[in-house]
Amino acid sequence: MKISFSPPDITMAEAEEVRDALLSGWITTGPRTKQLEHEIEAMTGASRCVCLNSATAAMELALRVLGVGEGDEVITSAYTYTASASVVCHVGAKLVLVDTAPNSFEMDYDKLADVITPRTKAVIPVDLGGKMCDYDRIFKAVESRKDVFDPQNSIQKSIGRVAVLADSAHGFGAEWHGKMSGSVADFTSFSFHAVKNFTTAEGGAITWNDIKGIDTEAIYKQFQLLSLHGQNKDALAKTKLGAWEYDIIAPYYKCNMTDIMAAIGLIQMKRYPAMLKRRHEIINRYNEALKNCNVSVIEHYVENYKSSGHLYLVRLLGKDSAYRNHVIEQMAERGIACNVHYKPLPMMTAYKNLGFDINDYPNAYNQFINEITLPLHTCLTDEEVEYVISNFVDIISK
Repeated sequence: MKISFSPPDITMAEAEEVRDALLSGWITTGPRTKQLEHEIEAMTGASRCVCLNSATAAMELALRVLGVGEGDEVITSAYTYTASASVVCHVGAKLVLVDTAPNSFEMDYDKLADVITPRTKAVIPVDLGGKMCDYDRIFKAVESRKDVFDPQNSIQKSIGRVAVLADSAHGFGAEWHGKMSGSVADFTSFSFHAVKNFTTAEGGAITWNDIKGIDTEAIYKQFQLLSLHGQNKDALAKTKLGAWEYDIIAPYYKCNMTDIMAAIGLIQMKRYPAMLKRRHEIINRYNEALKNCNVSVIEHYVENYKSSGHLYLVRLLGKDSAYRNHVIEQMAERGIACNVHYKPLPMMTAYKNLGFDINDYPNAYNQFINEITLPLHTCLTDEEVEYVISNFVDIISK
């Protein structure tokens, strides 16, 4: 057998919707993109949504909407993909990394409040693997430091504390205490990249909750300006007869979603409940098969939260990176693609050059050295799931 790590789950229904979009005469940002935004709002319970070309763009534009820039600080986890941190650098703010808690993939919430300073304007929690962070503790931490918060504009004053911008690239469809990802944090970014549960090939979205004293539609308009060159009319508005004239409000960016991408998403949305259910089934089977092995795994489904089931992260307890890499090689020899999520940011050249040292993040390092991610996707058959299990158990038992 050949088991891919994370192929896109695309059917003829998506292909037909893309064909219809291509033949409709409208292939850039238009009616399908707007429809997908509204469907995401309905699914997540968020006040508003903007679809963009990536989760990275979504996070960066959210920081810009919040007014974060030079002289400010933004906190995120040392254990994440670069996008959670690179957006902080893009806007000119200082990046602050927090170690994970011992034996956890989540940032150490006990340390979060300690690194908040008067310059801190946002914290970016990371919903790794589709399991949402402990937002109760995150909001408690930022609320506890309201006394040092120094707002610099109207939206910061209205929030009244450090803003919580969730990196939920993995978390579309996850729940926390009965609320969907997208409506828990102040702002939430999602990824619809090809390897994600829900895909538009490339793409992403930003959602947000109402902010007292701030017009939600004004925020929506600001995202539209930021994502389309600062142009005060999108292409859809300009199609109205005689409505050609427009203005450029500021020299902004270009990161809008197209209707071709949204067409894929509209069909994925119809299929998504069944896709999430299938991921749940596979995770339950993996959990059952590995319960007597010397490993630990993320708890995706418990009483107070439900994961999106994006990644199946396994720690090979008591083992090191050489052993983990050997297991990955052995699995590959048997036709099974595995992965590692993630190499902590302080181990990467870009972040070393910013002055970060992995020795300052021992818990993140210990999580990384023996982590292996097994294939988990909705194209897997029951037979393929059993093939992954039998080979993995065989290899780590030797």
